[in-house]
Amino acid sequence: MVEVKKKRVLVVDDEPIIGKVLRIKLGFSGYDVLTTTSGLEAIELVRTHDPDIMLLDILMPDITGIDVLERVRTFSQVPIIVFTGLPEMGQPALQHGANDCITKPFDPNTLVEKIESVLTASKTGKKLHEV
Repeated sequence: MVEVKKKRVLVVDDEPIIGKVLRIKLGFSGYDVLTTTSGLEAIELVRTHDPDIMLLDILMPDITGIDVLERVRTFSQVPIIVFTGLPEMGQPALQHGANDCITKPFDPNTLVEKIESVLTASKTGKKLHEV
């Protein structure tokens, strides 16, 4: 029997409850989930754990999601979905290398669909958004 490797999702949000909820929801959806509340730790986790996709909050206390995007893009093309409570931050996030954006609050089922879309698009080299 061939074992199928679960896709690894890195969730980065300074609110621990969001990480816990997404760990449960994404786990039930068949993903392996890593979480952190630190943008700086997220950069290191991309280097060391090679996630298949990252979900990244924009507003965090140690370093902004935009800064995380810029730093990660210097060494990785991991697909990144930004989530934010500020809809006006979506366009700047896309300009800094995010693959997609979702506004808080969001429906977890919609997020799972977005993850699947971004993973499929990144596999085929297709862009979801023009900047």
